[in-house]
Amino acid sequence: MSLKGILSIGGKPGLYKHIAQSKNAIIVEDIVSGKRIPAYATAKISALEDIQIFTEEDEVPLIDVLKKIKEKENGGETLDTKKASSDDIKLKLEEVLPNYDKDRVYVSDMKKIFSWYNFLQNHDMLDFEEETEETEKEEIEETK
Repeated sequence: MSLKGILSIGGKPGLYKHIAQSKNAIIVEDIVSGKRIPAYATAKISALEDIQIFTEEDEVPLIDVLKKIKEKENGGETLDTKKASSDDIKLKLEEVLPNYDKDRVYVSDMKKIFSWYNFLQNHDMLDFEEETEETEKEEIEETK
């Protein structure tokens, strides 16, 4: 799995794939429906591969947190953020990432992490073995 090209757009539900660049927007495709729409520069667009989670020592890439959630849940779904209380969500993140920065990681951020995990898991986009092999191949080619 790679988070490359997967985007979250503020104010819009779900996740999107980056398809193309236009003059004043990017073209994205809804992962669920496959519908393509423009996302303009005024929208808050976040690439999942660029997201880092604050810890007490350093920052941890989102993909590493998703891997830990997958290991903890044995590849299944995690808690439903719509039904879980704030305390449940905090406890769940603490199980996965015990040293997260409790002052800088808000419950709203935690909800996004778990809802993104569930979304990606439901759409079979959490295959980490493929990514490891692809990364190793890329590193070997770069050293040549």
